[in-house]
Amino acid sequence: MSRLEQTRAALGAAGVDALWISHPANVRYISGFSSGSDGKALVTAGEAVLYTDARYTVQAAAESALPQFIARPPGTYEDAASRVKGLRVGFEAEHLTVAGLEALRRHWDAELVPTRGVMEGLRLIKSAEEVALIREAQAIADRVFAEVRPMIRAGVRELDVALELEMGLRRAGAEVGFDVIVAGGPRGAMPHGVASERVLEDGELVTVDFGARWRGYHSDMTRTVAVGTPSEEMRRVYRAVLEAEQAAVAAVRPGMKSGDLDAVARGILEEHGLGEAFAHSLGHGVGLDIHEGPGLRMGTDTPLEPGMVITVEPGAYLPGVGGVRIEDLVLVTDMGYEVLSLTPKESV
Repeated sequence: MSRLEQTRAALGAAGVDALWISHPANVRYISGFSSGSDGKALVTAGEAVLYTDARYTVQAAAESALPQFIARPPGTYEDAASRVKGLRVGFEAEHLTVAGLEALRRHWDAELVPTRGVMEGLRLIKSAEEVALIREAQAIADRVFAEVRPMIRAGVRELDVALELEMGLRRAGAEVGFDVIVAGGPRGAMPHGVASERVLEDGELVTVDFGARWRGYHSDMTRTVAVGTPSEEMRRVYRAVLEAEQAAVAAVRPGMKSGDLDAVARGILEEHGLGEAFAHSLGHGVGLDIHEGPGLRMGTDTPLEPGMVITVEPGAYLPGVGGVRIEDLVLVTDMGYEVLSLTPKESV
């Protein structure tokens, strides 16, 4: 079944006749248009249209699997109004702005219905083509990390490590997937400690979290590495997080509930007295967005399915001391799992 056919089937399940798609990743997913932030898509039972503006006339024609409407007077809303008149039209409540909703109400003679997760539900299971793109994004990140690892040493700024990672991704033809995290020593206690001017020191752990974006699809990986010989306490923390990460990866299989996978890692860290130090969920899905479904957190019951691509990233963060996070990118397969992030984990 094509993406458009799947979307139309999802409309029925959502109780709407049409869907106005505004989230950039969802616009790209349904249309192929890579500048989704400057586009919208409308899907009805009988047609589907990509809306953008005259800056993208050539690009949209080259990329989009949908017919395009290039916004000139009459504009986007006016054209769409003729297609949705009298229909029950869903809009993406988590992505459409208040101003955007007001514009729809002003121009359309249609019943507007908030929807959540319609397109995101379709994106949970990756096609073989999507998996190949994610796999390549991760392979690029693995190669770049191997090139940069030798410079992670005492006397080097976090920013310089991040810059080398970003330049490596660019040289490989990829985009930088998100703000690069390089957090050494006490800054390792910040889960989202993006690179700063701090100079790395001997005897500390350094958390590096980065990813590539390749033809729209992301990779995501974290490694915590040692500069010199860390304290015995931080080595203990590292070993506990590594144990939790490896156990959670080994537990990945179709049918397992996402919350239960979180519990595997969380239980091990609790046994090591680090339960309170694990300050976030175990992981998330990865695809056109760096963070997408399924969410791997306590209390969620989404079953894992073949074709999902997830992160497994337990961490432990000790304020004023440091932190450890280890993250793999994992494909759920028919028989279990495949780890896509091949950068070795260090012995600390």
